[in-house]
Amino acid sequence: MANNKITITKKISKQGNNHMIVIPTYLREMLKAGSLVQVEITTLDSEPEAKEEENE
Repeated sequence: MANNKITITKKISKQGNNHMIVIPTYLREMLKAGSLVQVEITTLDSEPEAKEEENE
């Protein structure tokens, strides 16, 4: 199996008490249920964290 590498930039969404990264539907064929993937997270903007602290 070939290693496919893609880079996507996403905003973290919130669903209830969970924070989520939503995978785009156009990657459905590459990322089937049960696929093992490696996720590397790089924070590009620390401003949302400060806004969240103000809301608490």
